[in-house]
Amino acid sequence: MTNYSELDFSPVLAATEGEVITHSRVRDIRLASGKVLALITLDNGRDHTRPNTLGPATLVQLGETLDTLATRAAAGEIQAVGITGKQYILAAGADLSDIGKLSSKDDARLVAQLGHKVFGKLSELGVPTFAFVNGLALGGGLEIALNSSYRTVDASAAAIALPEVFLGIIPGWGGAYLLPNLIGIENALEVVISNPLKQNRMLKPQQAFDLGIVDAIFPAANYLEDSLRWADLVLSGTVKVQRKNEPGKIERLTKWPIAIKMARNMLESRIGTVPRSPYVALDLLDKAKSGTKAEGFAREDEALADLVVGDQFAASMYAFDLVQKRAKRPVGAPDKALAKKVTKVGIIGAGLMASQFALLFVRKLQVPVLITDLDQARVDKGVAHISEEIGKLQQKGRIDGDTANRLRALVRGTTDKSEYADCDFVIEAVFEEVGVKQQVFSQIEPLLADDAILATNTSSLSVEEIGAQLAHPERLVGFHFFNPVAVMPLIEIVKTPATSDAALSTAFVVAKALGKNAVLTADAPGFVVNRLLAKVMGEAARAVYEGTPLLTVEKAFGPLGLPMTPFQLIDLVGWKVAAHVQDTMATAFPDRFFASENFHELAELSEVVEKDKSGRVTGWSKAAQKVLKTGSSPSSEATILQRVQDGLAQEIKIMLDEGVVPEVEDIDLCLILGAGWPFIDGGASPYLDREGASERTFGDTFHHPPIRGIGA
Repeated sequence: MTNYSELDFSPVLAATEGEVITHSRVRDIRLASGKVLALITLDNGRDHTRPNTLGPATLVQLGETLDTLATRAAAGEIQAVGITGKQYILAAGADLSDIGKLSSKDDARLVAQLGHKVFGKLSELGVPTFAFVNGLALGGGLEIALNSSYRTVDASAAAIALPEVFLGIIPGWGGAYLLPNLIGIENALEVVISNPLKQNRMLKPQQAFDLGIVDAIFPAANYLEDSLRWADLVLSGTVKVQRKNEPGKIERLTKWPIAIKMARNMLESRIGTVPRSPYVALDLLDKAKSGTKAEGFAREDEALADLVVGDQFAASMYAFDLVQKRAKRPVGAPDKALAKKVTKVGIIGAGLMASQFALLFVRKLQVPVLITDLDQARVDKGVAHISEEIGKLQQKGRIDGDTANRLRALVRGTTDKSEYADCDFVIEAVFEEVGVKQQVFSQIEPLLADDAILATNTSSLSVEEIGAQLAHPERLVGFHFFNPVAVMPLIEIVKTPATSDAALSTAFVVAKALGKNAVLTADAPGFVVNRLLAKVMGEAARAVYEGTPLLTVEKAFGPLGLPMTPFQLIDLVGWKVAAHVQDTMATAFPDRFFASENFHELAELSEVVEKDKSGRVTGWSKAAQKVLKTGSSPSSEATILQRVQDGLAQEIKIMLDEGVVPEVEDIDLCLILGAGWPFIDGGASPYLDREGASERTFGDTFHHPPIRGIGA
């Protein structure tokens, strides 16, 4: 096994010079029993907006601090060591910007080994160690706690997680070995693999306690005092820490391999086999079943080094930067001072989409929300649905009874359009047809103040054409949500040649208030996301039309690593919607987009494809087989994949040349946030560069140099 004490870590310290160091500040606390606990507080000297992170210099300093405490423990000066963080934060894990500076696999391995060397000291001080998880604990932050003897958590801590798999790597400082041996394999699979793949789901403190990750949970008001009192009782033997999954209690012979096998099957059906990190994590969790901690840590060292130098991690870091930085500062957004204050929102329509809008607007803006429809029955149904959804939020504990009543009181439904008169922001959620949208706006506009903003949720129609009959077309803006409205984080904000800065600014301010990320796009068919999804769906439809078997087509798209296969996606959004989008795109760009009558025929059926229990498409329904019109020139998986790669590269290049968005980063951000495209592809452009599609279609790459791993 690796002797960490003999390693030279100077190369990684040199590579990450300039790191914001999280200092290890120590003070002695005399407990009620008279015992002394040396408390380390991790603090980078910044406010809560810049969390503690764990770069190489931080780790070295923490290691030196622990060495000093080990000497003091041996001398009998201290009887325990505690470790906590600055207000609200223990640590947000490794400093990812530092990892991105590494230049070799050897350096990447050293970072893993440095973490193991330092964190490993927490179990080798000669006295018990206590991790007081006082706030955010992600990745390495949680691994500090896992390496400690005992753990408590603040009931108000923001989040606890091992999110590494989401970013294309693995928990590399003890998490992949220690966690399954602490809480059992099933629970560890949920935390290490399942949660990261569910849009990076985090644990709440109570969940961490229930899983057995922490030993005690205390309210925020006196968290540290309560934790210190509890630690004193543990030291004296008054409190016996009982863990339901103590190493001797964990069943390893049968349950462990079965859980691993089920997880592998789940991964293959849900994400395919292209993403590397979930499978590497799975292998580490599998091997954690036996062997020593030193062997487990050595496996993590190699796995982390291998992943950090790969293309998928490089693309993930690019995507992470887009989501963390670019999404928070939208390119092209006018000065927010120009935005109109929104004190009442109007929603045209009372169907399912309108009801989703109403719930989101009333929850986030906490202003009156008006919905209207053609008749009172539809209005009443919409209001009832909103009320029911508010009730569900209350049942889940997301809001209390008073808030639920207040939200219900803010929602009003009517057929009387005159009540739009005092609305500042009105959005339509009616049928996806230009004439219908023009009609409802022409009825509403005369009732509104001159500076009220109109928004359309069209997914692919021309916003300028929708506003052609308005007296004030400058007040109209595209405001395209993605389904489900409450969950998907993107809004495409569409600017027409007439759209005023005031309307645009209001749209951006409202999007932010709704908790969404907004990207500015020109008024072009399909905007960004639907234009590129139409390309994917069109190539799938073309292959079927040629005579390629359905499952061959589905499999061909696997290397893209998309969250759904093409026909899973079409079945989710609806065949009529898919047919409409295909027609829109093929009409606008007949030489580049494929549309098939098959879609319209299939849209009339109640069931088009058959699926297994996991949602995978297994074949056409019997009804679909009767109406499908196909040729006799099937394409191979390789041909289909290259067509879609080249088609995406060509379309993205054209969109950039046309100025649909300012830069390729905005296209990738839209695909990540609006369509769930994987971090490991960086959205699309890094993947298309490294697969050669960019070079094949326009003789260049989107990025200079292309975004590749260290080992590329």
